[in-house]
Amino acid sequence: MARLAQTAGLTDIQQEILATVRNFVDKEIIPVATELEHRDEYPTEIVEGLKELGLFGLMIPEEYGGLGESLLTYALCVEEIARGWMSVSGIINTHFIVAYMLKQHGTQEQKDTFLPRMALGEVRGAFSMSEPALGSDVSAITSKGVKDGDEYVLNGQKMWLTNGGSSTLVAVLCRSDEGLPEGTAPHKQMTTFLVEKEPGFGEVRPGLTIPGKIDKMGYKGVDTTELIMDGLRIPANRVLGGTTGRGFYQMMDGVEVGRVNVAARGCGVAQRAFELGVSYAQQRHTFGKPIAQHQAIQFKLAEMATKVEAAHAMMVNAARKKDSGERNDLEAGMAKYLASEYCKEVVEDAFRIHGGYGFSKEYEIERLYREAPMLLIGEGTAEIQKMIIGRRLLEEYRLQG
Repeated sequence: MARLAQTAGLTDIQQEILATVRNFVDKEIIPVATELEHRDEYPTEIVEGLKELGLFGLMIPEEYGGLGESLLTYALCVEEIARGWMSVSGIINTHFIVAYMLKQHGTQEQKDTFLPRMALGEVRGAFSMSEPALGSDVSAITSKGVKDGDEYVLNGQKMWLTNGGSSTLVAVLCRSDEGLPEGTAPHKQMTTFLVEKEPGFGEVRPGLTIPGKIDKMGYKGVDTTELIMDGLRIPANRVLGGTTGRGFYQMMDGVEVGRVNVAARGCGVAQRAFELGVSYAQQRHTFGKPIAQHQAIQFKLAEMATKVEAAHAMMVNAARKKDSGERNDLEAGMAKYLASEYCKEVVEDAFRIHGGYGFSKEYEIERLYREAPMLLIGEGTAEIQKMIIGRRLLEEYRLQG
């Protein structure tokens, strides 16, 4: 039987990379994912395996020791990893966003310092925009960086840091309005600071505290944390790109490719949910025959497979648009919105197919049922995506005269 979510037009190298990742997922992730997830245990051995495969440097240019692959290749790898365990794809995603921001916006010194070690997985990235009092309203950020000689002093509290404890390099968005005239738009007062730290919890460097892991409904294993800055001193050469006031644009560029990544994660989780549903439907018997032979179940399977295919196609389109160098906020927003919503629906249908057993922790679908909701809010809620999509459509279809 042909496997769902195939991608046309891939090179031999891309197909080889995907086959390697898929084999790793089947052998090293799926057999242990549920057990590790139930213990909320960081997947150390899995991460080490991904390092050996070179995935931490997949999109980092070859001149810095990476593989120099495209966003499409990366997204397809993420889709495979999320199919095994979504938390692992989250560990990769935040690292990837920081590496992408450095590649696109960093000074030459910043690229030379961080990218070679990031390609090896020796430096692990995390990025931080959100704060306790705000969600999607980035303009309301209150964390601040103030110039003091050759340094900046950072103060504030950040929230929802994926890899907050395990990372060693965090891209942190703060206000820094020195020298700007009164009335300057909030998004022009923001700067991205590159904060180096030790892994772990507590005070990880003077002025910087990672309090501990946030206990979550799902998306376990990966550490999600707060970040508290209290007089944290950062050298001026750790301003991303070397110039203040560009942080909002740098972060939005990173989030744009992050949305393709979240769409890929939604595709992977939905793919796995379909696999579990179609398999269970052929094993479970009611009224003298497998439930897969009941029309109601066949309708569910048909709808699930169609949603998996549609989400995958939109995700691939968004990745290819970004790889071409074109603006892709419309396509990325559509892909993230559709893939996350369809993921939730496919997982729920697979859960229903499992009946009462879907409620048991012995079955993998129970884990997926708790993981899917994170995709509805990660990298911007559905409502934010609709705002982006709506505004872009009005730009494209604006009436003349």
